Amino acid sequence: MQKLRFMSTIFLLVAFIFSAQAQEASQVGKLDSKMQKALNEQINAELHAAYLYLSMAAYFESKSLVGAAHWMRLQAKEETEHAIKFFDYIHDRDGRVVLTGIKAPPSNWESPLAAFQDAYLHEQKVTEMINRLIKLTGQVEDAATHNYLQFFVAEQVEELMSTKLVVDQLNMIGDSAPGLLMIDRQLGERED
Repeated sequence: MQKLRFMSTIFLLVAFIFSAQAQEASQVGKLDSKMQKALNEQINAELHAAYLYLSMAAYFESKSLVGAAHWMRLQAKEETEHAIKFFDYIHDRDGRVVLTGIKAPPSNWESPLAAFQDAYLHEQKVTEMINRLIKLTGQVEDAATHNYLQFFVAEQVEELMSTKLVVDQLNMIGDSAPGLLMIDRQLGERED
């Protein structure tokens, strides 16, 4: 009888420990509500960026700058992939994705240079948003999301560099039509 009581006590203790560990593990994996809201806002920003770059692609196509249009289409595709990465991450962390309206982008620019300057400014804004997400991970003590965001930190360095390079080159050529066509040809060589 005493052995049976002892075994019952051990069984209850083990069940309690495993129950507490399971509850604790599920809490560790759950996304903080502030972080979830910020990540949902980032999805919207990434989709807006894709929309902006598609609008720029349409502008460049209307100017017969097919290389720049190609570059912008690839940029739009990349931004859409970023949005999907955030979408999946929220779900992986047992969060809830909430999609909101996407602000309409401009549809016309004064020049190819103006379009790429807007792209560069937009990448600066996205970089600031990623930096705010990193800061928030510290505030809510979310090491997993901090680690996850490192891909986007590195990605933004590349995005800023590539758009600034095109802005600098377009500034160098000024109003040179042959220079613009040469840059357009180079932009068309961008690979997926």
